[in-house]
Amino acid sequence: MFDITDVNPLENKVWLSSPTMHGEELQYMKEAYDTNWMSTVGENINEVERIFSTKIGRQYSVALSSGTSALHMAVRLAGFQVYGAPKVEHGAVEGKRVFCSDMTFDATVNPVVYEGGIPVFIDTERDTWNMDPVALEKAFDLYPDVRIVVLAHLYGVPAKIDELKAVCEKHDAIIIEDAAESLGASYKGIQTGIFGEYSCISFNGNKIITGSSGGMLLTDSKLAAEKVRKWSTQAREKASWYQHEELGYNYRMSNVIAGVVRGQIPYLEEHIAQKKAIYERYQEGLKDLPVSMNPFDTKIAVPNYWLSCMLIDSDAMCKQVRSDSDVLYCPESGKTCPTEILDALASINAEGRPIWKPMHMQPIYRMHGFVTRTGNGRAMTNAYLDRNVFDVGMDLFHRGLCLPSDNKMTEEQQDNIISVIRGCFK
Repeated sequence: MFDITDVNPLENKVWLSSPTMHGEELQYMKEAYDTNWMSTVGENINEVERIFSTKIGRQYSVALSSGTSALHMAVRLAGFQVYGAPKVEHGAVEGKRVFCSDMTFDATVNPVVYEGGIPVFIDTERDTWNMDPVALEKAFDLYPDVRIVVLAHLYGVPAKIDELKAVCEKHDAIIIEDAAESLGASYKGIQTGIFGEYSCISFNGNKIITGSSGGMLLTDSKLAAEKVRKWSTQAREKASWYQHEELGYNYRMSNVIAGVVRGQIPYLEEHIAQKKAIYERYQEGLKDLPVSMNPFDTKIAVPNYWLSCMLIDSDAMCKQVRSDSDVLYCPESGKTCPTEILDALASINAEGRPIWKPMHMQPIYRMHGFVTRTGNGRAMTNAYLDRNVFDVGMDLFHRGLCLPSDNKMTEEQQDNIISVIRGCFK
């Protein structure tokens, strides 16, 4: 049980993950100002698109206002590809089921709904905390007509790409790759962001590099890239007046934001190295406790270590119960729970966070389909049958937490955080 008198509060707050700026960003922002390209066109945008196409290995990149807008455009492209163009008043996947990662932020899923689709959530596997290929195969058994799969790499750890791609190819399904959290991570030596028909990255303020906002759609299709450039600028046609034949959006990245991203790009590998050091210090400092860190396959994957996360062993958990917006726990000697640790961290001026709450548990999506590796994960308890339905995502949410992972955190600050975590097990 943690006693705050055991640790001095941190003088400066340690955030979960905050922007790390270097100064070069100002050069490119000033360039946009000095040249008066204070718009959604300009050299910064052109360079950012060129650099990321080269860095990740895609033919085309389109800089957009957010990772969410990139995912929206990806869903729209996939819908057009599979189902054809809808009427103006209708979404591109309207009434169609789309398989989605369950353990993710809602920005992965909401674009499906923007286009009228019906998300079906695929449970998580324990090796990477990403979409379970076995559960995905089960989902196709239940919903054989599904043609689009939205896959996220949680916390910067690549998913089981080969297995998931094999399932999708078997069922003639398109992968949309949400690499918002995994920029710089690689699978079998290849950067994430290249494995989907359409892939998306994010430059949100807490990401490994940031523009304060912004995102990017990546594709090898020239037509798809041109479509997104058109759609993201209100779908204006080639005419001297404003002429529109398609529905458009105000999604293009600002040249100023692109300047921030441009100034951040040279520091991506440095940030990853700093995040890796944080992960490894946690791993070493907590190694004799009944906990484990967020996992990855060291033989085939290199994460970007965006967030360091921790999972408490089941038999080391004190009692904890959560409602949709509140939580209660019972302190117990030798045991703890995510809430107790998060409260203890907050008391010393450090920010942690619960593991992302699975989408199938969210009130907005509680009635949507959910598939585990044993099949349908909804309404499968039965008083007359001995059936074991295990929900991996729910279990990870119950026992897991995101640790302070800011790359500006000092070793001394992290040592204090580790001491607090250890104190919660006393």
